[in-house]
Amino acid sequence: MRTSRYIPTWIVLLLPVLSAYAQIQNQPDDGQWTMAAKNYASTRFSALDQINSGNVRNLKLAWTFSTGLTHGHEAAPLIVNNTIYIVTPWPNYLYALDLSKPGAPMKWVYEPDPTPAAQGVACCDVVNRGAAYYNGKIYYNTLDAQTVAVDANTGKEIWKTKLGDINLGESMTMAPIVAKGKVIAGNSGGEFGVRGWMAGLDADTGKIAWRAYATGPDSDVLIGSNFKPFYQAARGKDLGVKTWPGETWKIGGGTGWSWISYDPDLDLIYYGTSNPGPWNPEQRPGDNKWTSTLFARRPETGEAIWAYQFNPHDDHDYDAVNENILLDLNIGGRSRKVLAHPDRNGRMYILDRTNGEVLSAEPFAYQNTSEGVDLKTGRLKVNPNKASGYKTLRDACPAPPGGKDWQPSAYSPKTGLIYIPHNNLCYESQGVRANYISGTPFVGMNVRMYAGPGGNRGAFSAWDPVKAKTLWEVKEMFPAWSGALVTATNIVFYGTMDGWFKALDATNGKLLWQFKTGSGIIGQPVTYKGPDGKQYVAVLSGVGGWAGTVVAGGINTVDGTAALGFTNAMTDLGKYTTKGGTLYVFSLP
Repeated sequence: MRTSRYIPTWIVLLLPVLSAYAQIQNQPDDGQWTMAAKNYASTRFSALDQINSGNVRNLKLAWTFSTGLTHGHEAAPLIVNNTIYIVTPWPNYLYALDLSKPGAPMKWVYEPDPTPAAQGVACCDVVNRGAAYYNGKIYYNTLDAQTVAVDANTGKEIWKTKLGDINLGESMTMAPIVAKGKVIAGNSGGEFGVRGWMAGLDADTGKIAWRAYATGPDSDVLIGSNFKPFYQAARGKDLGVKTWPGETWKIGGGTGWSWISYDPDLDLIYYGTSNPGPWNPEQRPGDNKWTSTLFARRPETGEAIWAYQFNPHDDHDYDAVNENILLDLNIGGRSRKVLAHPDRNGRMYILDRTNGEVLSAEPFAYQNTSEGVDLKTGRLKVNPNKASGYKTLRDACPAPPGGKDWQPSAYSPKTGLIYIPHNNLCYESQGVRANYISGTPFVGMNVRMYAGPGGNRGAFSAWDPVKAKTLWEVKEMFPAWSGALVTATNIVFYGTMDGWFKALDATNGKLLWQFKTGSGIIGQPVTYKGPDGKQYVAVLSGVGGWAGTVVAGGINTVDGTAALGFTNAMTDLGKYTTKGGTLYVFSLP
């Protein structure tokens, strides 16, 4: 008997739709914003479509909320169940504002009371990058290295877990995520000779389930029999010890202070580790694993599945902490599960996220410290003429904040482009001997940064991850230190350090609207559907962070090496903006 192969027309028409929505970048969107990166794929894309290229020029200020604080405001607000949640810089207040009432009055404020001494071990301002919502709770980190869980309805503290020790130089500034019932968070302090780690806590109790170090023996790094990196250089026993001189791995950095993504299908979290310590590379010969490295781990146990080191022996404080955007794309005529990582070394890496294979690594920003990536070995081809150390180094690009630093990009499945806020900075340096004293700076490098080619210190650009090239770029006076947001109507938002909040056409970079806020913007813009059914856009204004500490910290600009050399590049910032922390919320009339 012959079996019919007839397939109904409606099924044929539906298959491409189902296939498209199976792609990890096409995440469900209910109009809320429940984690800093919007979703596990870290796309920072919203499907809301009321604000479009035809009416965005009509955006008006709906209301504001002052935090009363004057350090850098880097967080992404969360919007859950008609409530907006804001995490401030130290002292890390958590505000809940009621969106169902005019002007969004405050429902409650949670004050975690972090120790004031934590401010002394914050490398680059006392910032906080946001929170995560899960199962009725708001989770975030405090500067004194504690993770807290707060009842989202009442503001009552449910648990607080100490993860680090400020006396060792540890702090916490990153936004956690919650995956498979684990709150995942890492430490800061790479400039203080700390030993970096990422930890998983039980979301209900706060109990530490696992801690994975970035340096040390495999047992500490949680490397076992299932660890199968793509490249030979990452294979071998206890590389986190053998690639360091003596026991310097114990103070070697590799903190996990930035972004985490999660693929539920592969059951892997992805995050990068920071620079090795000290900055002076001549004190730590070797590849210094596993600093400046991307890890793929199981969220429930922390077990490492693969790793890839972007910057072996990191000469320039390039780290690997930047965002990892998870995408399913056609690369080279083949459907691939990829990860897009715009690294501080100025290259946009597209990796196979199942195993860590590098598919492309082309420059998205001006750089001269490397000459490419060997796709057979995965090794970065460094420019020997731009190596740092005791000798005087000049005109190395990008500078330590990188082609881009922590400021997160956005990806649109509508345009297929990644929108990158970034820097255009070069630097000169002179290495000195760094001596380790617990809880004090451990750098060993005098640095002065300055504008790169063209004189602009920042840019905002659109990158095609399939063709591996920039499609358009907008130059900025200062580093573009805010996050990016893109919507289904091809509008991309970001802020500038001189206080402009901008909306561009995502297809060509044309400026469609801008609003001058009271302070420079280094926060992460978000958009949400209010209880009235309208689309709103929100961003925290409040200059600071590493790039803006010259203003937020009141630094004397005579010493260009202050703020680890960033002061030299930002001496005029105070002429264009001032301190202040305010949430701005916009809508159509």
